[in-house]
Amino acid sequence: EGQPSATTGWGTERKAEQRLPVKEISVFLCLCFLFFRLGVCNLSQKSCEALSSVLRSQSSRLRELDLSDNNLRDLGVKLLSTGVESPHCTLETLSLSGCLITEEGCTSLASALSSNPSHLRELDLSYNHPGDSGMKLLSAGLKDPGWRLDILRYGERRKSKKHFPCP
Repeated sequence: EGQPSATTGWGTERKAEQRLPVKEISVFLCLCFLFFRLGVCNLSQKSCEALSSVLRSQSSRLRELDLSDNNLRDLGVKLLSTGVESPHCTLETLSLSGCLITEEGCTSLASALSSNPSHLRELDLSYNHPGDSGMKLLSAGLKDPGWRLDILRYGERRKSKKHFPCP
């Protein structure tokens, strides 16, 4: 059973048939961890609502959020984007690799980043289907001096990141 680090965060990975309760996500994220890895945890759109709420919180210090390989789809990303656009969001790295995101989800992300461009530096959208217009919107952020976005991953390139077992 995994345990959170006292100051840095929680790394997790979960088998597809298991569910991580929304309340559990909110409680642990509200502890102000610096990173939270929830790759392959079968997260739902309700989970995205809870995560968005935490990102909007004044007390959140979350810097890295890895939601890779979850079935979030565009609606989940749209819900998550309401947290990213908050002036209280301090997220620097967002990994959404393999989350079934299309142009619609990229539009939500681009809109959120236009509203709050000051923190996010790295966005991983590899193994999704952003389409040309979705990539154009987000790629424009790399050139915009108001955005801090330095790294945009897309296509079939994936950064390697160690995942830990879910609790």
